Amino acid sequence: MEEKVGELWHRLITRLAQDRYPQAAVHLSDLNNTLGIVFRAFGGDGGLRVEAAEATQHHARRGIMQRIAGSSTKIELAWRDEHALRLPEVIDLFPQQSLNRDLYFWLAALASCDQGGIEPWLEKNQRLTQITLERYPGMIGRYRRLLEMHLLQRPDPEHMKPDEANQETTVRAALIQPDSVSGLSPASHAPWPVPLWLHPSPPGVIWGGSDSAEPESASGGDAKRLDDERSRRGKRTESQESDRGLITIRMENILTWGEFASLDRGAEENEDLDQAKDAAEQMEQFNVTRDGKSVASKLRFDLDLPSDACDDEVLNEGILLPEWDWRRQVMQQEHCRIKILQATDALPRELPAHLKKTAKQLRAQFQQLMPARVWVRGQADGSEIDLDAFLRFSTERNSGHLTNPDNLYRELRTGARDLTCLMLADLSLSTDSWIDNYHRVIDVIRDSLYLFAESLSATGDRFGLYGFSSRKRNPVRFHQIKSFDEPYSAFSRGRIDAIKPGYYTRMGAAVRYAHQLLNGQPAQRRLLLLLSDGKPNDLDKYEGRYGVEDTRQAIREARKSGIQPFCVTIDEKGNDYLPYLFGSGGYVVIHKPQELPRKLPLLYARLTRE
Repeated sequence: MEEKVGELWHRLITRLAQDRYPQAAVHLSDLNNTLGIVFRAFGGDGGLRVEAAEATQHHARRGIMQRIAGSSTKIELAWRDEHALRLPEVIDLFPQQSLNRDLYFWLAALASCDQGGIEPWLEKNQRLTQITLERYPGMIGRYRRLLEMHLLQRPDPEHMKPDEANQETTVRAALIQPDSVSGLSPASHAPWPVPLWLHPSPPGVIWGGSDSAEPESASGGDAKRLDDERSRRGKRTESQESDRGLITIRMENILTWGEFASLDRGAEENEDLDQAKDAAEQMEQFNVTRDGKSVASKLRFDLDLPSDACDDEVLNEGILLPEWDWRRQVMQQEHCRIKILQATDALPRELPAHLKKTAKQLRAQFQQLMPARVWVRGQADGSEIDLDAFLRFSTERNSGHLTNPDNLYRELRTGARDLTCLMLADLSLSTDSWIDNYHRVIDVIRDSLYLFAESLSATGDRFGLYGFSSRKRNPVRFHQIKSFDEPYSAFSRGRIDAIKPGYYTRMGAAVRYAHQLLNGQPAQRRLLLLLSDGKPNDLDKYEGRYGVEDTRQAIREARKSGIQPFCVTIDEKGNDYLPYLFGSGGYVVIHKPQELPRKLPLLYARLTRE
């Protein structure tokens, strides 16, 4: 009976304290792609992804019912950082679903005007609101509707303590007339949150000054930023079973630093601590547990490295390349080392039987791309006499003119397409994953290389086949499958057959070296075709925005030198980041990986016709 009464009391208090409208809720997952497009269309940073923001403490005075129910201590507000535009996972602040949806678009527009930097919360949001309304007049009506409803929900200054009433009056004036007030007077509590504005103090940022919305941060002095600017989620979890051994772990799942790391702070070397610090900077969530056990051993990611006897032959391991550090906006010279390898022990082989029919069809189609054979007239030597030139020579000689008897032959020649293509395949560890019960990603890539080479050999176009993977910046493994000077043959097919999943995806370095190879080709038109299954990543700080920005910089460098980069990916999330890397027309997403081998040559034909 006591439990039943308690349950009914809890329901009653919770319902009375409820200040949300779940029946009108709008979810970020339903608008994620649209909001990303709107944010970038309004001029927002194209390298930012749209992600859910975690709820944070607001420290404002709550109503009596909320204090009894223990609710409304946190709120989800929007902000942007160096990695993402973070929006509330669910918006249910207003009774109309249309208003909740409008708030998402307003926040995306507001964040697009934010160029970063440290600025007091009140002044910054007033300035951003004014800029947004001036720059995008179509948002004025939407803002007014949101503001009208939000003001009705805010606490009434007449029923507040004088110091808090002054703050509330100031915030209301700033909302109604942006850029009309400056500075918040001190109060015992922070002002009530403003969901129409960006977060006053995003996780990882400490604001100074008397007008800070966070009382804890009002320690005086200039605004300061924490060492680590990124926001992270902390989560306490149960400790993992440690006696299961590595044999139960699929190695394809060890792509970067995992969510769990058993760390003994007193036993780690400095190098490991530096590596852990770099990895921690890239992690969105820390899972923490306490089990009182010491670390028995260290897990090294080099466990999956082949021995020198089993590895491909090293052709060159001393090529140093730069890498772009987007945080400092500097190019780090000689930062990555390219190691060129070739599977020299691969046995010559015929085309696999299951590809022969498709290869025959593609060869027939690609032969139509081969330039027509034409007669070249007026040659000093050739297979036949040029009758027109001979008649002119005879006529002029019979009329008494001295004529040079040269250039009386013609020759049948085949035209040449002034085109070179480099196919660069991502051979990272993720290609070992299965796409169905019969095929892995690496199998699809292998078949794609077979059919691509068969098709291009029918046109006579000059092409090279290469693959890459990496283990941090030293080395970046660059596999030579078929060089430009090597004819396509059974040996080339043997090296295609020998490709296998490698390590990680330091894409910027691979693109830069491919750029160098293409620059050494005499063709006027040079195409860099990148075949990938995911985003740039590596064991170190190359994860996340750093890797994306370095790759983007490498692609821009290639374009400036006249190379045409194009990406073909089977990553379902490719539309989220590839427009930023390659532009809207510089990539294609193959949604059914099984179709890649056949579609890749046809895509090449389309690209080279333009």
